[in-house]
Amino acid sequence: MSQQRSEWLCCQIGAREHYAVPRALERLGSLKELFTDFWARPGDWRGLKSNGRFHSGLAKSAVTASNLGAIRFELTAKTRGYSGWELIQARNDWFQNFVLAGLNKNQRNGNGQPITLFAYSYAADQIFNFARRRGWTTVLGQIDPGPADEAVVGRLNSQANDAVRPWKPPPAGYWRRWHLECDLADHIVVNSDWSRDGLIAHGAAAQKIKVVPLAFEPSDESATFIRQYPQEFTAIRPLRVLFLGQICLRKGVDALFEAIKLLRGEPIEFWFVGSVQVDIPVELRSGSRIRWIGPVPRLHVGDYYRKADVFIFPTLSDGFGLTQLEAQSWKLPVIASRHCGPVVRHDLNGLVLQEVSARTIADALVGLLHNPDKLQQMSSASYVSDRFSLASLGNSLVNL
Repeated sequence: MSQQRSEWLCCQIGAREHYAVPRALERLGSLKELFTDFWARPGDWRGLKSNGRFHSGLAKSAVTASNLGAIRFELTAKTRGYSGWELIQARNDWFQNFVLAGLNKNQRNGNGQPITLFAYSYAADQIFNFARRRGWTTVLGQIDPGPADEAVVGRLNSQANDAVRPWKPPPAGYWRRWHLECDLADHIVVNSDWSRDGLIAHGAAAQKIKVVPLAFEPSDESATFIRQYPQEFTAIRPLRVLFLGQICLRKGVDALFEAIKLLRGEPIEFWFVGSVQVDIPVELRSGSRIRWIGPVPRLHVGDYYRKADVFIFPTLSDGFGLTQLEAQSWKLPVIASRHCGPVVRHDLNGLVLQEVSARTIADALVGLLHNPDKLQQMSSASYVSDRFSLASLGNSLVNL
């Protein structure tokens, strides 16, 4: 007798990973319903910007959202002066209460099919309690290495002195609830061995953990893009190095800043795209070889991948790093650390830093600066592998 396929309920705040998990399940016919905080077609909801809170791949799916509730929560939180961890925890609690109300109202399990409930970490404990009481299977989508990640950030901030904005660790209750999530989860999905090792080191049951890489679908424009490098890099046509993401210590920017100082005088230009969460060294705040672009809308990030020559991702702790796949979709070689998802194949489609330091970053960039042909070869080998496809993600989930 064949095993009956489970129907999946997905719970997520925001548009994390461009709704990859529910989209992958929808393609397999396994998605029963998506619960999310806000859902609106672009320009379709009372004149408010939906900020990417919609995906055409789920246009015909059952989606339950609380647009008014989400707006009301944010206004109330602002009025009460919530910020930092207090705001994060309050938002997670609000979302779980919204999901529980929907589950109590609509989910009767009347067709007899088994149900699997998927929820992301830090907003799952109450939902999992509900699911377990009904005999459903629970899957925790762990977004980062958990307490191990906090330990890295804490160490970096303690060493940085006044070089960063004030940082506060999560309250103890935050981690108590995370441990409860891990206990209530039948399966824990992480996106890299780096995350898996971090979770096990802090008490998560190894037998529950499954490594499932993130999924990414290249745009039509990037799929047909052909990258060409000059014969040499000069002051007129420098090597363009792109950093895209939060400009914070965890992403390795301290070492990158020091590398930029070591490379003074070289024909290399650095582009920083993203919100700045550190104090930028005085000597790096201005100058022709550094561009501080700031945050850009999701629709426009492709412009920077297309125009850059190499992507730099020297993170000190990341659950995966989706920007690596975004860069590869644009045939862009990637310089990455070992503290994230293993996307880069060293010396084939990029370089893997053995350690994150100013010297290793500088040496990697100088090597490429003087070898444009090597960059061209890496670009030709840079593409999004099938192991990062929605089909691979969906199959990994339903086969848990």
